[in-house]
Order: sequence, then C-alpha cells, then structure tokens
Amino acid sequence: MDRAALLGLARLCALWAALLVLFPYGAQGNWMWLGIASFGVPEKLGCANLPLNSRQKELCKRKPYLLPSIREGARLGIQECRSQFRHERWNCMITAAAATAPMGASPLFGYELSSGTKETAFIYAVMAAGLVHSVTRSCSAGNMTECSCDTTLQNGGSASEGWHWGGCSDDVQYGMWFSRKFLDFPIRNTTGKENKVLLAMNLHNNEAGRQAVAKLMSVDCRCHGVSGSCAVKTCWKTMSSFEKIGHLLKDKYENSIQISDKIKRKMRRREKDQRKIPIHKDDLLYVNKSPNYCVEDKKLGIPGTQGRECNRTSEGADGCNLLCCGRGYNTHVVRHVERCECKFIWCCYVRCRRCESMTDVHTCK
Repeated sequence: MDRAALLGLARLCALWAALLVLFPYGAQGNWMWLGIASFGVPEKLGCANLPLNSRQKELCKRKPYLLPSIREGARLGIQECRSQFRHERWNCMITAAAATAPMGASPLFGYELSSGTKETAFIYAVMAAGLVHSVTRSCSAGNMTECSCDTTLQNGGSASEGWHWGGCSDDVQYGMWFSRKFLDFPIRNTTGKENKVLLAMNLHNNEAGRQAVAKLMSVDCRCHGVSGSCAVKTCWKTMSSFEKIGHLLKDKYENSIQISDKIKRKMRRREKDQRKIPIHKDDLLYVNKSPNYCVEDKKLGIPGTQGRECNRTSEGADGCNLLCCGRGYNTHVVRHVERCECKFIWCCYVRCRRCESMTDVHTCK
C-alpha cells in the first residue's frame, strides 16, 4: 500500500474514532454499512478499521472468518427492507449522506435509525434476521469450523410413521446466538432515560427479527424406496427464504405496538387500558409516532414523495392517490426502443427489427 493510501486510511480511522466518542449510542447501527460496501472491501480493511463498536470489533477479531457472513447479513436486511417498502411513502431509502460519506461516518438510514418509530423497529428486526440467516446458511454450507449442521437432529424420528432425521438441518440456534452476541448492547452501559427506552426497544426488535427466522423453519423430506416408493423418508429442518421472513416482519410492522416512553420493571403498552394485554417476544415495538413522509423535511432527511412514480390504477400503497398524499400526479409519455422479432440468418448473423412502444408514466406532484 503506497504512502498516500496509508495516510488516507489513517485519516479515515481518526474520523471514525472521533465519531464514536461524539455519538457512542448511534454507532450501534453503523455495522449496517457493510451491506453496501463493495465486495471484498471489509475483508481488506480488517476488523480494527471497520465501523463497529468495541464489542463487535473484539468479536470480529476472534472470528474473522465470519466477516463475509456479517456483510451478507447486512446486505440481505437492506435489500429486503427496500423490497418490502418499495411502494410505500417511506421506502427504506439509504440516505445520500450515508452513500457518499466516509465509511460508516453517517447512519445508513439517517433519522429512522434513532427515531424510535415503527420504521426503526422494522430496520432493527430485519437486520438482525438477516444476520441470523446468513450466518446459519454459512454454517450449513460448511464454511466454518465451529458450526455446521444441527447435530441435535441427526438421530431419531418416527419409525411408525416411516421417517427419520438426516441430511443437514440448518443450525439456526448458532445463528441466533451469534446475532445476539454481535448486535445486543447491554442496557446497563447506557445513560439517560430516553436512551434506555430506545435501547430496550431496539433489543426487543432485534430478538423479534431472530424469532421470525426460527418461526418459519420448515421440514423438508426425501423419499427412499423401491421403484420410487416412499417407504422411508429422510427429513431435515431448513430456513425459509428471506423474502418470506421479510413478509412476516412487514406484517408485524403493520401490527406493531406503541410502548410507554418510561420503563419501570419492564416495557408496557402506551395505552393504559391495554396494559394487561401481554407483549410477545415476536411483536415489533415502537415509542414515537412516525413523521409525515409525504413532504420533504431536510432537517430529518425525509425526501417526501414528490417525483415518485405511482400506479394510477392501483388502490394500494403504490397507487397515485395514497403515494402522492392527495396532491395529484403528472403524466408523461416514455418512448421505449428495443430489438424484437430476431431471426438467425444462415450463416451467421442475427437480424432483428427495431420496435418502438409508448408508455404512460405517472409521478407525484
């Protein structure tokens, strides 16, 4: 590495250290930056130079082989968040500051990461779930020495029903253990009532994300027998696709619970007449109501929905009526030109026609 590169890296590390001193609480979410890092960059920088808190750096140093799985977990979470909310007023957009600032210097999701809203709840849940999913998948693929398949499901079954455990069951318990170790920041290490409430909320939502992965575990089986019969079946447990996990968490988001901004012995529902209703560990919790995502708010980094493309015929969240917040929409015609009706001519080239089509595109005013 040349002198200029070394000097640049030193300055980057100094900036990150200063940010940790100034914003220790906000630093918890900066590991998410790994999800948008170019392939191989985190591995080249090494654990000590990544935007991680001290506990995460220590764990990374002890288990450097897990760094690709951590990066993949962050990528999975970001991708699924953007997919689930792509048609909503809040579309899980990565802030421009995070995309252009030095590595991890700005929170990936900006205001939403520390606002204590339903959106904060979903971000923490889906990122924790992504980490469980990627680490568990890496274990099953045999990429690590300290974990592999779930050894508790390699014997037993039901002889009377004609099946037994075999194959390679995903060891989701290891993935959940690592996710807790890497993400969960002890409440006792924080100061201030507001920080403690938000941290308790984030810890709960981390766990809700992990529970979503465990809840959607399914059993796959393969038949064995003469002439394709299913006299005996070998079965194993496998994780669902991350898209399915994302759908479950989106449903939890839609039914999330607002909690009191004061913690006594445990978190409680905000509404006094509902406090006898228990809060389950797979519920998503939030403290503050969401801001107005319809209009731009530069202070909070909210871009608003002006200019967003909408569906004129839809009654759902992507429809022009909802997405444009009643402001109406503009329509313009887009001309598409593409090759079509291609034929192979002997010998030896392809001849195509040039086809044009016109499409109406609607954007929010």
